[in-house]
Amino acid sequence: MTGATGSPGFRTDIQALRAVAVAAVVVNHFWPSAMTGGYIGVDVFFVISGYLITSHLDREIVRTGRVRIGQFYARRVRRLLPAAFLVLGVSVVLAYFLLPYPRWKANAGEVVASALYWENWLLAAKSVNYSASREAASLVQHYWSLSVEEQFYLFWPLLLLGLGRIGARRAFVVPGLAVLCLLSLGFSVWWTITSPSPAYFVTPARVWEFALGAGVALAASRLVLPRTPAFLASFAGLAMIFAAAFRYDHHTPFPGYLALVPAVGTALVIVSGLRPGRQWHTFLTASRPVQFLGDISYSLYLWHWPVLLVAPFALKRELTLPWSLGLTALSVVLAWLTKVLVEDRGRTWTPLVSSPKLTLTAMVTGMALVAGLAGGLQWTYARHVAQAERDVAAAEAHRTACYGAGAMVGANDCKDPFGPAFVTEMGPANEYWRLADECVKIEEDRVGADLPTKVCDFSGGNPSAEKVWLVGDSHAEQWQAALFQLARENRWVFKVSVLGACPFADIGFYGLPGKNSRMCLDWSARMAEKIAADRPSMVLTAFFSRREAADDGSGRPQIEQYRDGLEPRWAKWTEAGARVFVLADPPYNGDARPIDCVLLNRANPAACAVSRAIAQKTDPLAEVARSSPNPGVSLIDLTDYFCDSSRCYAVIGNVAIYFDWDHLNREYSRTLAPVLGAELRRLGR
Repeated sequence: MTGATGSPGFRTDIQALRAVAVAAVVVNHFWPSAMTGGYIGVDVFFVISGYLITSHLDREIVRTGRVRIGQFYARRVRRLLPAAFLVLGVSVVLAYFLLPYPRWKANAGEVVASALYWENWLLAAKSVNYSASREAASLVQHYWSLSVEEQFYLFWPLLLLGLGRIGARRAFVVPGLAVLCLLSLGFSVWWTITSPSPAYFVTPARVWEFALGAGVALAASRLVLPRTPAFLASFAGLAMIFAAAFRYDHHTPFPGYLALVPAVGTALVIVSGLRPGRQWHTFLTASRPVQFLGDISYSLYLWHWPVLLVAPFALKRELTLPWSLGLTALSVVLAWLTKVLVEDRGRTWTPLVSSPKLTLTAMVTGMALVAGLAGGLQWTYARHVAQAERDVAAAEAHRTACYGAGAMVGANDCKDPFGPAFVTEMGPANEYWRLADECVKIEEDRVGADLPTKVCDFSGGNPSAEKVWLVGDSHAEQWQAALFQLARENRWVFKVSVLGACPFADIGFYGLPGKNSRMCLDWSARMAEKIAADRPSMVLTAFFSRREAADDGSGRPQIEQYRDGLEPRWAKWTEAGARVFVLADPPYNGDARPIDCVLLNRANPAACAVSRAIAQKTDPLAEVARSSPNPGVSLIDLTDYFCDSSRCYAVIGNVAIYFDWDHLNREYSRTLAPVLGAELRRLGR
């Protein structure tokens, strides 16, 4: 993202590419359905950076025979970090004043990672953690691409020097970069297939894009095209960029080989511009609006994301088209001010320009200041967590028959079942995965880094106590707060085995990040045998079958595939003397309403109600249980405690129903204990 109008070798077509790239990203974020693949703007930036940085380094090496590494790093620091640190600092302040406190911790951690330019690796790690992958986006999540760029800047000059003294052995450099490009591209394709979530963020899967731009820079003298081929190259390149921006979406396996389309398109546009003179698109790409947008592209990229995320909380409403347009304009104004007052001055401030050591000292100071701000946010978060625990306890202490799910019991005659929640911000006190004090994790059932099995002994040492199992994924885990209460009342030995994003069925599947199909299948098969050998009186099971889609390659309906993978497992348990109870999944939350709806409608959460037909879609697991011929299998469907006859709610009985995108608030789960216990008794456990 380097370069400024009027600098030696300045090219308006590259500045226009910056404008196209940042516009694609901004449109994709503000209006995802308008440009579903706008995220490819980042790939355009990567190719541009590879071209410009390599061009600069090559000129310096040819001119002087060496690279002044300290000067190079200092220029990068002066160019990028002042604006980046400014937005990071402001983001911490915005998070404190505008975001709900449960989001402070993740934001604080990611601010520090972004200041250290390690954000892409943090997001890669989070992307394979099912719970973390469902977190709300942080204000600085977009810094992942800047982290990739900074890592490129760090090793690239060293790599070029390591390939040989370019002035004397230039012939070895381009083949070396070509090998690196192919290795990185191969890794990107393989990693996108095997681990698509982290592949998007990790640097090795992106190096080839920088190398592609670098190859154009090093071979520039041999790539000058005649007029007509240059015309065709630029036209094809722009067409490839726009085709990817409009045709790709969040289902597209990316980066992988499909990233070749925008990356090669960008390289073609750069190659076409190596020919001196005007091009067919110059009248547009060199126009003042396009050049202005390219000039502020870096700061606009920095500002637009935090502006977009904090705006609903600042305005206390969901964003409509006029508001989105206004926020886009605000982002442009902030970007222009940052460009003029921070970017340009930071790059040319005499004390820093004259001393690379002072520049690097300023960098470390800036990192420390940003980290200190983030640390303050983390400290304040811990205080709010403690207060939230007290608030939840106070709400529980004053519960009535109309509290939580009890408000949907007709006999309670509750006057305002859908009124405001006592606690709207979902923090650690509301975590559905929290265990009871009686629970012990079982090391022998380890799956990778997970310990999915816990034994919770509520029997008081009774050797003949009833044994009950809960198995599935996190959609089983969300019921455990209610079941802990029942286990304590009935003195069960309650055993839980849950593995996030893994359906407890004998199926191949695709769906949510975090676990591969083979791992899930092995774990669930092993646990199915263990449960049968334990001879429990009851097995309760649930998982997110609406997203964890069965895939045996036959193309048969989901219900048929799931039936084949579930009935033998259930038969094994019922033959061992257990009753099997399938817990139907609660209605959708994030797929049915804006995820922050309750926070934005605290006084009137009924505004978050949605049609029952939208919120409670067909659940293959529930349908298999409903039609099971096995007399020992029963379905427990508590939809009526989330919905009335026409609509499903986000707050009932002054309790927020959901913890996050698709899991129950622990507090609401506990209020379901009486009705869940009644269902178990009715079905004859």
